[in-house]
Amino acid sequence: MAAAEKKTKKPKPTRWYAGDSPLEDLGPSEQVAHSIVQEFRYLSPSVDRIMDADLTSSQRLEAINLFRASLDQLDAGHRDPRAAIEAARNAVD
Repeated sequence: MAAAEKKTKKPKPTRWYAGDSPLEDLGPSEQVAHSIVQEFRYLSPSVDRIMDADLTSSQRLEAINLFRASLDQLDAGHRDPRAAIEAARNAVD
C-alpha cells in the first residue's frame, strides 16, 4: 500500500507575502509581516492569523511587532499569535 502523499498548503497571495509589491508600498504592519515570512517562512500561518484578525491597523501593528519581538525570546508568551492579538487588543484602542 502506497504511503499517502503529504499535501502542502500554498500560501494565500497577499502583498506582504508574495513580495511582488515594493517594500515601501506596503503598510507598516505589512512590512513587518513580510520581513517575518522572508526570514521564517514556516511562520506564515501565525503571521496570517495576526494579519487576518479583526483588529484596527494600530492594533495589528502592535500585535505583529509583539510577535516579531518574541521570536528572539524562547519563553515569550507572544510567540503564540493568539496571545499577541489579545495583548494588542487590550493595549491599543
